Amino acid sequence: MAVNSTELKAGVVVVIAAFDDVPEHRFRIDTVEEDCVTGVALTGPLADTYGEPQIEMIYAIIED
Repeated sequence: MAVNSTELKAGVVVVIAAFDDVPEHRFRIDTVEEDCVTGVALTGPLADTYGEPQIEMIYAIIED
């Protein structure tokens, strides 16, 4: 499921799809770039780690 990229902005929490040996996880966006977002993983083995996942890897937005 693709997300509406207009909803992506600083502070929004999204779900990043699983990749390699990393399961799906929640991620808080700091900035939105042309083809990726920057921010910090909130859950999973990468919790508290900075990352730059591709926008295509986002498949859900966590509503408050």
